[in-house]
Amino acid sequence: MTGRRRWSTEEILDTAAELLRTSDAESFSVRKLAAALGTDSSSLYRHFRNKTELLRAVADQILLAAMDGYQSEGDWKQRVTALALHLREAFGEQLQLAAVWGRYGSGGTGSRLVMEELLQALRASGLPDEDVPARYHRIVILLAALISSEAGIGTLTSKEYEQGMEQFRVAVLGADPERFPALAHFARDIRPLGADRRAAFEEILAAHLADIEAHIPLP
Repeated sequence: MTGRRRWSTEEILDTAAELLRTSDAESFSVRKLAAALGTDSSSLYRHFRNKTELLRAVADQILLAAMDGYQSEGDWKQRVTALALHLREAFGEQLQLAAVWGRYGSGGTGSRLVMEELLQALRASGLPDEDVPARYHRIVILLAALISSEAGIGTLTSKEYEQGMEQFRVAVLGADPERFPALAHFARDIRPLGADRRAAFEEILAAHLADIEAHIPLP
């Protein structure tokens, strides 16, 4: 009698990532993953204790792939900016997984590689060592929020996007100027969330790095 196939951790994560490309973390389940692999849930729990641990591992695979062959170049701000844009691009190709990372984080080798690069860059900035961890934490929160937010918009269907744009136009251009005077004043210049995401990403990050630079002690 032929025994049931044993799936490797890498094969499990690859299949989970494929499922998450077409569904979100809420509808994803270990049972569905087991069905896709032609096995039962109990066999997967030998690799991961629960769904959250599995999702963190899937997110870490994206970080690991993003850091494969990554070259650290330039001064500390250039390094942080390049890494941030690199992560944005990596998750931009797998939008559902960006939301997974933003919600669950990760803790594997990919995560450690990102942490190491950010910490080295911040240390090279001239910040005192005691300030580096807090600054690192704020950058990671900023990146996770921006990337997962952008991915959320990217997962909308064209119909959902158009409906959202129509609601935006009604909410902004149709605002009562007596009740919402500032909104009415700036209405024609206010842009929807989906507009110029890369430019907004870079500007927000640059402002944050400028604030860090302003707090670096003079030599």
